[in-house]
Amino acid sequence: MTFLVTENCIKCKYTDCVEVCPVDCFHEGENMLVINPDECIDCALCVPECPIDAIIEEDEATDSQQHLYQLNMDMAQKWPVITEMKPAPDDAAEWEGKPGKLELLIR
Repeated sequence: MTFLVTENCIKCKYTDCVEVCPVDCFHEGENMLVINPDECIDCALCVPECPIDAIIEEDEATDSQQHLYQLNMDMAQKWPVITEMKPAPDDAAEWEGKPGKLELLIR
């Protein structure tokens, strides 16, 4: 099992989660973070750190979230590892919980 970053991270991109990851499995894109499922050790330390609940356990993914494993895997192969917290975008709070953000993902 692994943890996955959900679409709620898009345009919010809080990085509180990356500093607690013992295996540095987070990768940073322009407007989202992802977890490399092959590197995640299922420790769950990142889950309570995310202020917008954008990290879920793989087996908690709903039918509409089944694409998340592949999304996290694909983007983790393209994006660099992030290990230090950075400031969130200025408008992050405005994007929290908004639906339909997948089309806004900058790959």
